[in-house]
Amino acid sequence: MATSKTPAKKRTPNAAFMKPLTPSAELAAVVGSAPLPRTEIVKKIWEYIKKHDLQDKKNKRAINSDAKLKAIFGKDQFTMFEIGGGIGKHVK
Repeated sequence: MATSKTPAKKRTPNAAFMKPLTPSAELAAVVGSAPLPRTEIVKKIWEYIKKHDLQDKKNKRAINSDAKLKAIFGKDQFTMFEIGGGIGKHVK
């Protein structure tokens, strides 16, 4: 008995995520001042976190803020799930 599978549709990226956004001065200190899509901003924040070894040693989901990240997120420690929401106030 042969089952014919229809090929899976390729996911098209959401245009809202791909629209370049201008970072605020605080966010620009981490990701640069050029307009970037939201996905690239999150990627650059992760690069910054890893480069400066800011991930909590015991709880890998927590990120310890340095001065630049504290200016963006407003607290000494935040979780990786707060990154997307935290940048919302710092982009136009």
